[in-house]
Amino acid sequence: MKKIFILLLTVMAAAGCREKYVPNINEPLTGYLVVDGYINSGAGGTTITLTRTSKLSSTAIVKESKAIVRVEAKSGVAATVLAEAGTTGVYSGFPVINANDQYRLYIKTSAGKEYVSDYSVVRRTPAIDSISWKQDDDGVRLYGNTHNPQEPVGYYKWKYEETWEIHSPYTTRLKTVNNLQGAPDHFDYRNAAQQDDLSLFYCWKSDTLKRILVASSEKLSQNVISMSPLQFIENNSWKLDVRYSMNARLYNISKDNMKFLEQLKKNTEQLGSIFDAQPSDNFGNIKCLSVPSEVVIGFIEVTEEKVRRIFIDRSEVKNWRFFMNECLSVDTVINHPPGKEIGPIGGKIPTQPSKYSPSGGIDCVFAANPVCVDCTIRGSNVKPSFW
Repeated sequence: MKKIFILLLTVMAAAGCREKYVPNINEPLTGYLVVDGYINSGAGGTTITLTRTSKLSSTAIVKESKAIVRVEAKSGVAATVLAEAGTTGVYSGFPVINANDQYRLYIKTSAGKEYVSDYSVVRRTPAIDSISWKQDDDGVRLYGNTHNPQEPVGYYKWKYEETWEIHSPYTTRLKTVNNLQGAPDHFDYRNAAQQDDLSLFYCWKSDTLKRILVASSEKLSQNVISMSPLQFIENNSWKLDVRYSMNARLYNISKDNMKFLEQLKKNTEQLGSIFDAQPSDNFGNIKCLSVPSEVVIGFIEVTEEKVRRIFIDRSEVKNWRFFMNECLSVDTVINHPPGKEIGPIGGKIPTQPSKYSPSGGIDCVFAANPVCVDCTIRGSNVKPSFW
């Protein structure tokens, strides 16, 4: 017992004396090349993202632009070039994949360095059986499900994009009109019909998966992935205030790729204390032809992307009460006679008239915090095509 007590005191003392440690990593000034994506053998296109690692103290994402990226076949048929269009560092195209051939990714950076991945066989991905969900006491959990009787063991990677609808707590049909000096002079309607401006009421917000999600049937009697955790939405989150959608993507990957992703997950998501996994080398299947000793991070292979979308309406969950503290009340602002400035609006947005003058003008209005009225502060008012 005495030894255990001394050990606990030692651990507590060590925890109380922690200092920030910055390891001396011999990293090139340009950072290491990071290659992310898959050569898609399915109906959709192939997208590869090229970035560079940055210092531990930096949160910036350095994109690798103006590179030559192409998909090459082992048989020697013409390669498919992936073009950088729209987004810096993102290269896309539609290579024609022969199931009996093997393929690799070739990269030549703007600095002239060449990189290639190992040749990969073409893998088929089973369909996503369903994206299921259930509500627990602390929130809503979403799961992915699939099975593949064609192979005895399966290794899989999940990705997803999520989108949710946003409604402003308050509608507005009014605007503040300034005088020639730029000071608020009076309130007026936003449109001739004196109706609410719904472009500030309906919005949507999207996000992508920031973690590594993998699943394996290696220790199971059947190649079935059931209730693989995808996402957790905590109680009363704004994501389910109106309507939520997840677009899940599934990839059938090799065992080597699985090992790479599991190690990458440990290195990026499970570090921070002496009890966590310690970092280790984990570079994947890509090498630099120009400088063979150079570190490259990424694992490229050919696999089929399968996609499935799910919607959850607020009416389907119980006792969901999202609210914003700054929107629990509104102010009343007085509109003085013409020629005199209105009462201080304080950066708030007028919502509805609260009092009319005998002549029909607006004497007083309700006003609220902009985030409670203008949904474009929290999202986009462009309705997604799939909504």
